[in-house]
Amino acid sequence: MIRWAHVLPSSGHPGVTRTVGSLRGRYWWPTLAKDVKGYVSSCSVCAQSKAPRHLPRGKLQPLPVPQRPWSHLSIDFLTDLPPSQGNTTVLVIVDRFSKSCRLLPLPGIPTALQTAEALFTHVFRHYGVPEDIVSDRGPQFTSRVWRAFMERLGVSVSLTSGYHPESNGQVERVNQEVGRFLRSYCQDRPGEWARYIPWAEMAQNSLRHSSTNVSPFQCVLGYQPVLAPWHPSQTEAPAVEEWVQRSKETWRAVQDSLRQASGRQKRSADRHRS
Repeated sequence: MIRWAHVLPSSGHPGVTRTVGSLRGRYWWPTLAKDVKGYVSSCSVCAQSKAPRHLPRGKLQPLPVPQRPWSHLSIDFLTDLPPSQGNTTVLVIVDRFSKSCRLLPLPGIPTALQTAEALFTHVFRHYGVPEDIVSDRGPQFTSRVWRAFMERLGVSVSLTSGYHPESNGQVERVNQEVGRFLRSYCQDRPGEWARYIPWAEMAQNSLRHSSTNVSPFQCVLGYQPVLAPWHPSQTEAPAVEEWVQRSKETWRAVQDSLRQASGRQKRSADRHRS
């Protein structure tokens, strides 16, 4: 069961805390946390693939907490990947409220219009037009075409400071997680990363996030997918009103958790910043 929760592509080699969280939703035994810690600590794939860490500089200024899912987005590109199914780039879109992500393989770095069309096709039509989009100062996001497109949709454009990726830390963190995931499963077959992108997205959206205390799936959809696909569901579909009410309560709880986590992260980070 630990192997299911840690090694399978639907899990994505998460750390100790999130592996324990995945298991505790459906299983329990007295030494669960201890067994998971020993298993993850001895995982050679994790040791080879985890991203390096260093202390950032400058005081942390958290972005405002959104009111609902998919109203405030962060976007960025993973570039210079080995060719895979004709793709070398991944467009990463992160919902700052639920921490949900969408990963879109692309044949190369797109133009501003192609980026806007990809967002509309794969994100806006599913979740609605957002209120704000945070991005770096890449040429796609500083062009007149991008600004005109977003202005017509009523979307405000927020650009990060130059050479300061921490301003868009949410998507930078997802970039690291996706990169670690692809290294874990494609280290011997780098040309096959494109077929693992759906698994990487599923794994990222299935794991409990430390800021919200729920997974992105739970926050947006109101339920958590089963750990293994052959496990039958143990709950029946609720009535519409009950589902709506539960979703609203989940969003309120997530918003409170995000505010507390934001303040906690700022206090913790500022102790180690100059």
